[in-house]
Amino acid sequence: MLTEAAGLALLAALSPTALLVAAVFLGAANPRRTVLIYLAGAIVMTAVMATVVFVVLRAGHLYKPQERHARYGLRLGLGLLLLLLGAFFLRRGQKPPDPAKAGQKGQGLISRMIARPGPKEAFIVGILVYSPSLTFVAAVQTVATSKDSITESVLALIVVIAITLLCVWVPFVLYLLMPERTGRVLRAFNAWLRTHGRQILVGAMVLGGVVLTIDGILGLTGSS
Repeated sequence: MLTEAAGLALLAALSPTALLVAAVFLGAANPRRTVLIYLAGAIVMTAVMATVVFVVLRAGHLYKPQERHARYGLRLGLGLLLLLLGAFFLRRGQKPPDPAKAGQKGQGLISRMIARPGPKEAFIVGILVYSPSLTFVAAVQTVATSKDSITESVLALIVVIAITLLCVWVPFVLYLLMPERTGRVLRAFNAWLRTHGRQILVGAMVLGGVVLTIDGILGLTGSS
């Protein structure tokens, strides 16, 4: 269970926007405070959503053996939704927001807020950037529909949240250890992300969709 949930959480963590925002905040006037508050907003959003999804699914008893079809039907539905979203974004050709152009007209709420980041702006951006994604919901449902105890499930959810927030806390830790080198690496990596961000997002959606769809089909047909 934890392996599958961690894999889906890793796909949810592949957020070019989250990493771009972290890079911008690390270049702010007070980078440590700004990134910590950004991380706090991200933790609040992911923790609240994980709790809501977990409680709803546990209340529906999807972890029980007799709810097998409902459990795998949910996974199949999430998988198909991810595949449809991946196809939609691939067809649309949408690119992730570019914080380097923050403040320009039409760049969106997040870009405007990170142009002059304060504590309130950093916290709200953390909430907005980590608004629920289907891959994150899929990771949580894997935990919620398992037969593990509540204690084991809570620990698994903490792991899922930590993995999902990799693009915030990993750059921050690296910055604390080697600030100058981290800044250079992030600037170079961000240039690559602006070009390939859409492909990363679409790839994560499609991969997560394929995994969940296959899992759902096998479960419904009694092959897993």
